[in-house]
Amino acid sequence: MIVRKLTAENSSVLMNPAEGLFDHAVQPQLTAEFLNDPRHHLVAAIDDGKVVGFVSAVHYVHPDKPTELWINEVAVAPSHRKQGLGRQMLDAMLAHGRSLGCQCAWVLTDRANTPAMRLYAGAGGVENPTPAIMFEFPLT
Repeated sequence: MIVRKLTAENSSVLMNPAEGLFDHAVQPQLTAEFLNDPRHHLVAAIDDGKVVGFVSAVHYVHPDKPTELWINEVAVAPSHRKQGLGRQMLDAMLAHGRSLGCQCAWVLTDRANTPAMRLYAGAGGVENPTPAIMFEFPLT
């Protein structure tokens, strides 16, 4: 098993994902756009040439805040769950965020997502005492 940060140069590995890993089919043009953007980051777990997990994140700056890392998604294929893979990938992404100068990283989850709650707490995440509410705005 290899856990590594993907770049545009090694993005072709994403074309071979394990079943149930991504929500939709991986599209080469979206993969290229994502990985060619210097603020987008993807750490993947690869087992025998197949992507079995990933963490995607974006680092950003704001006029009045230090650089932060927003962790968008953590996913592990059903075939590879409960093996510590999510933690390995999350640790790799957090280390990458530190190397970028990010002062903090954050992620949202649903309280009912027990595996995510355990993962984030186990990795040293501190639950915000004020519950967050997310609004979505359809743009199309």
